[in-house]
Amino acid sequence: MPTPEPLKDADQISDIAFGFMGSKALFVALDLGVFSTLQGGPKTAEEIGQAAGVHGDRAATLLTALAGLGLVTVDEGRFSNSPAAEAFLVKGAKYDFGDYLRLQVGKQMYRLLDQLGPALTGELPPGATDSYETWFSDAEEARLYSESQHAGSSGPARQLAKKVDLADARHVLDVGGGTGAFAIGLCKAYPELKVTILDFPNVATLGRSYVEEAGLSDRITYAEGNAIEADWPDGVDAVLMSYLFSGVPGDAQPGLLEKAMHVLRPGGCVMIHDFIVSDSRDGPRLAALWQLQHTAFTPEARSNDTTSLAALLAEAGFTDTEIDTMIPEMTMLATARKPE
Repeated sequence: MPTPEPLKDADQISDIAFGFMGSKALFVALDLGVFSTLQGGPKTAEEIGQAAGVHGDRAATLLTALAGLGLVTVDEGRFSNSPAAEAFLVKGAKYDFGDYLRLQVGKQMYRLLDQLGPALTGELPPGATDSYETWFSDAEEARLYSESQHAGSSGPARQLAKKVDLADARHVLDVGGGTGAFAIGLCKAYPELKVTILDFPNVATLGRSYVEEAGLSDRITYAEGNAIEADWPDGVDAVLMSYLFSGVPGDAQPGLLEKAMHVLRPGGCVMIHDFIVSDSRDGPRLAALWQLQHTAFTPEARSNDTTSLAALLAEAGFTDTEIDTMIPEMTMLATARKPE
């Protein structure tokens, strides 16, 4: 992994300081359906504004910002999607993850970053969100997070199915599996596989509808509870924990691995997919930033690097640990086995 170049001029610092403006421009454009409107071909600011219910002058201001960011292009006053926007931000496109950005990142994570300072100093005020359990006890917050996370996890779920060999597995436990994006992806790739998802009750209620829509209610079931406290289903061939380690207190991580070791059959596989950084602690940038934002609402969360995670797995008794890139620059996948 290449070492990041140290910054050398003020413009580079400004790019970081003013980055929130570009983020908000993207979120608002998604809210207004700008990229989906442009799917049909080039349009003027007036035409886009009319479709979005925005005055033409204000639409032009937004579109100019989007063009400056490279999200759209402009030719003789007519705007078009960039190739990336057309592929990933148009509603219903094969690789669309616009709802994930619009709902989870734009409406939940963005505002929670105001808590980052007091979270780091241990001065979060009473009532501040301090865990996923507190957050997901609110049905609407659970719905907003889970629906957007489902949209964002569909692509990584396809990658996971290609990266791991579960041909001999019959039962996978997906701990903190949300609305079942990973479970659905694995079941589609492995027709003999059954998955149990362990998650909070409000999330499970939403997840069952996604599973039913996928036609997999006979193969994907839910167990409700807090992953740290609940009993896990026993005798499974693999345990998946995706985005779980980054969202729990650091001192809970060994206990999760102990539970995984207990419920796995001999030779079974544990899979940890998360924001894992390099052991040199200089990136990847997005992985480091995602873990930092988790700290805003779970102050005791711990940033794992490849070396520390491998050590945790070894201490729990796992062998044959491998850690490799999953989502480039953002996540890694660690796999290890329970001894025969």
